[in-house]
Amino acid sequence: MLKTNVDKLVKISVVGEVASPVFGRAIYRISAQGTPLVLPGVGGITYNVRVGDLACGWEADHVEPGVSIENKESDPRFAQAANAALNVLSCVGNEAVVVMGDAKGAKGVVTGKHGGIEHVLVDFQLETLEKLMPGDKVLVKAFGVGLKLLDYPDIKVMNMDPRFLEALGPKPSGDKLEVPVTHVIPAMIMGSGLGANHTYSGDYDIQLFDENVRKQYGLDDLRLGDLVAIRDADHSYGRIYKQGAISVGIVVHTNCVSSGHGPGVTTLFTSSTGKIVPKVDAKANIASIFRLRTDI
Repeated sequence: MLKTNVDKLVKISVVGEVASPVFGRAIYRISAQGTPLVLPGVGGITYNVRVGDLACGWEADHVEPGVSIENKESDPRFAQAANAALNVLSCVGNEAVVVMGDAKGAKGVVTGKHGGIEHVLVDFQLETLEKLMPGDKVLVKAFGVGLKLLDYPDIKVMNMDPRFLEALGPKPSGDKLEVPVTHVIPAMIMGSGLGANHTYSGDYDIQLFDENVRKQYGLDDLRLGDLVAIRDADHSYGRIYKQGAISVGIVVHTNCVSSGHGPGVTTLFTSSTGKIVPKVDAKANIASIFRLRTDI
């Protein structure tokens, strides 16, 4: 068992409602090849795309698996701050409970966060998806912010529920920590999301436009919910390129057609001094780790 400060963490309620899909004034998305396309995107209840499914190959752009929630605080003075709290305090692996509507009482699991649109993503079982409606409220029992690995001061943990950490089961390897991942990715292909000054919400994207790089790193079989390692990436205080650093995150939305975009990654671990050892394991996906599905 890894020594942590779990007994010092605060569990607190945050709430969001099922978000409607949205389009901007520009209905077309312009692909990196210059083609105008109309595609499903963020928000809504996605009935046939869940964690465990491929992140690529869909006729889609930034589609979020399962259920997308956001806080729509009615008082305009606090609306942005309330949604920021939902996004920062929610952690991957948190329990989410539907608190109104036909699906009231159904439980799900937070699987990631999507920056820009500022959504928290929740996986529910298929029978629950059929009962949900946009506007239904979902309570998240937020737990994990402030989590520390007491024996590994050079590794920061963020956006992670302690029970997900325990289920993932990273192993000590000297003064380093061996973490299961499905893929190891070079920082040179990371795109949208760079420039943020923190990684306690949001994500950043794996660009998949170079066919040779995709094949070299085996990225065509990326799945939503996969844990991936990003080499030469330090996420301690935002996302920067740093040789020797390494970060691990979870894939949170599908591939994209827009330049600079691709499957998004929410940060879970980072070490500016390279104290994380990625161990490739095809089952390092939240759907397998938490047994959210029986068909994969």
